[in-house]
Amino acid sequence: MTSGWTYAQAGVNIDKKTSSIDALVGELKYRRQGFGQQIRKSGLFASLIDFGDRYVTLATDGVGTKILIAEELGIWNTVGIDCIAMNVNDTICVNAAPVSFVDYVAIDKPNEKITQEIGIGLNRGAELSDMEIVGGEIAVLPEIINGIDLSGTCLGSVAKKDIITGDTCERGDAIVALKSSGIHSNGLTLARKVVSANNIKMTDSVSGLSRSIGKELLTPTEIYVKEVLDITAKHEVHGLVDITGGGLRNILRMRKGLRYTINDPIKPAPIFNVLQQLGSIEMQELYQTFNMSMGFMIIASEDDAEDMAREHPNAQVVGRVEEGSGVYYEPEKLLYDHY
Repeated sequence: MTSGWTYAQAGVNIDKKTSSIDALVGELKYRRQGFGQQIRKSGLFASLIDFGDRYVTLATDGVGTKILIAEELGIWNTVGIDCIAMNVNDTICVNAAPVSFVDYVAIDKPNEKITQEIGIGLNRGAELSDMEIVGGEIAVLPEIINGIDLSGTCLGSVAKKDIITGDTCERGDAIVALKSSGIHSNGLTLARKVVSANNIKMTDSVSGLSRSIGKELLTPTEIYVKEVLDITAKHEVHGLVDITGGGLRNILRMRKGLRYTINDPIKPAPIFNVLQQLGSIEMQELYQTFNMSMGFMIIASEDDAEDMAREHPNAQVVGRVEEGSGVYYEPEKLLYDHY
């Protein structure tokens, strides 16, 4: 290639995905009124439903093409953790505790060994989240599915007085990042294409990594439930951000009219350096596709942020909230001005 790889070249165009979502959501016009109505606020990671003195939350997500790496390696007992993590990490962004979960497995043909291993991961993810899996569905769809797809939906709950939406973020706040376990479950289409373009197999060793590149990419997504809910119980928090699809663009879900500057980022794990070198991926593309070792962010006053960083070994103050707009990497480099 004459230029570096991008997510769009790999087959995933974030802007077109956004327009597709807008087209679908634009047709969802019916509104329930009274008990059980949705709270109308854009940018939330989990939907808020009015249940009297509490909000019930719903979040849904899947594992994506990480499934293809599990298939190539024949390792299925961790993707269930990813499925849980992608949902519960969104749920806690409004300070809700995950309560219940249902999973959905679409498969071309039944395979007891694979579904049992998926169940092992789902159970482990539920344990880490203190959440029960109350049901699910396995759909056998040989005319639609070639392999397996895994997704789920999380039910959460939060007292109305404890809700966090990002509306109270203000100039002078600090941004704390919690370290990721690796690539998590986003950007795997780009990662896989970059690896394949270099004639590397998922079972191959690559310079800079301590194990095969496939096992590195298959590392389960970090579950932040207990840590984040502990932080919000002890500190006044203004905003919570899950760094998933869209990378640092997700920060723009917080209060508008502010500039979010990342000036002291966590050092990226070796897997991100390997992917950058293999694909000649530019910085902006890296930070809008991958978490770059910053899997979750917390926005709070400077004093509270410093306390969080002292109390939690995997937390680091990485930036500041300033006057202006957009997300900046270092003071002079605008990364994004829209979500």
